[in-house]
Amino acid sequence: MTNLEIELKALMLASLDGNSASHRVLLDQLSRRLRAYYKAKLGAVGRGVAEAEDLVQEAIFAIHLKRHTYDPKEPLTPWIHAIARYKLIDFLRRNHASRAEVPIDEADEVMAHDDSADAESTHDARRLVERLPKGMQCAIEAVKLDGLSVAEAARRCGLSESGVKVNIHRGIKALAALVARDTRT
Repeated sequence: MTNLEIELKALMLASLDGNSASHRVLLDQLSRRLRAYYKAKLGAVGRGVAEAEDLVQEAIFAIHLKRHTYDPKEPLTPWIHAIARYKLIDFLRRNHASRAEVPIDEADEVMAHDDSADAESTHDARRLVERLPKGMQCAIEAVKLDGLSVAEAARRCGLSESGVKVNIHRGIKALAALVARDTRT
């Protein structure tokens, strides 16, 4: 077990025990590592830093929402990697990119699918999204929760496609701030 695994796992376990300071440190450390991961993966296919930053926010949000599914008897980094990898694959699907274009990497082990955890996480996500302004709510619900394309979300929300993208980007940042604030209390 590496020092990084030991450090991150200790932060996660403290976070799961309700230590909000450990939770903030964990999310900060994961953000830096995920940012480097996504920049490298997306840079290989000519994608930009802004897209990598969006993926970082999505992954951190997912890690926060799904933290209850982490099994403390298992290593943490493969669990984090699975979430990061799936966020990357979802991004590529949404943007009609081929998985063959991006080296996803060699980690083939993935956590078992848990429908009840997904339902609980989706419910938590929807409750958080309800705290956002209406335009952000509509864009995030349509694209991130309902799986619509940006064009479909634009029609549903009565926004331009760029308006949907801006609302998603700003909304995810606002959600990350809400999550951080909620974990402090």
